[in-house]
Amino acid sequence: MAPKYYWKGYLKLSLVTCPVAMTPATSESEKVRFHTLNKETGNRVVSRYIDSVTGKPVKDENEAKGYARGENDYVILTEDDLDAVALDTVKTIDIDKFVPADSIEWIYLEKPHYLMPDDAVGNEAFAVIRDAMKADKVFGVSKLVMGRRERAVVLEPRGEGIVLWTLRFGDEVRPEENYFEDIDEKADPDLIPLVQQLIKQKTARWSPDMVSDPIQESLLKIIAMKKKALKPKKAAKGKAAESAPKSNVVSIMDALRKSVEADLKGRKSG
Repeated sequence: MAPKYYWKGYLKLSLVTCPVAMTPATSESEKVRFHTLNKETGNRVVSRYIDSVTGKPVKDENEAKGYARGENDYVILTEDDLDAVALDTVKTIDIDKFVPADSIEWIYLEKPHYLMPDDAVGNEAFAVIRDAMKADKVFGVSKLVMGRRERAVVLEPRGEGIVLWTLRFGDEVRPEENYFEDIDEKADPDLIPLVQQLIKQKTARWSPDMVSDPIQESLLKIIAMKKKALKPKKAAKGKAAESAPKSNVVSIMDALRKSVEADLKGRKSG
């Protein structure tokens, strides 16, 4: 099945241009989604725009964008007005500068998209731009209109393609110093080796299986049960609450030692 592209246009570097297509690198379509229903009839509830004064529904062709210039006073913009201010970045990703790949802080990277050639004729130009960035270990910086808003983007060469990241604007990022400045700078040096030992025992190669959504899984189980029209089993009576420990204050050193020993025992028994 051919992929559906979110955007099509051109990648441009000076006089080198090639047609490209882009699609989001992530998806939430697998998430459980609900429709709003009328509980009495089981029918879906439909939302629609209503005129706030007349109370009558507004037809699609009569909907327009409005900019408030006063109370109940708006400047109306039509689709033609909005199209008239379209920027060149609507259809062209023009790389105007490059930055070292390690110079962009992670917090500015917002959402990844896969960028690829959209025409066999443009494969060579695409590959040259990609491989040159890869060789110099740089990211391309550009702009792109997405949803009628011009976004700053960076282009990261990855494998045979390019990952285009939308960037957060500077005023959207909170300085970490405002939140971390009161944290103690140094830890007890005697505790660090124990934590390192614990880290070593728990270190494994990353896999997507390490993360899951327990709420999503529980919802799917409930939905499956209801599909089969099974009555939910009565919850077993809970056990009496265990008595609280005599003291909640524990030695960090003791806790770390016990964690390391417990992890080792678990590995040996497994």
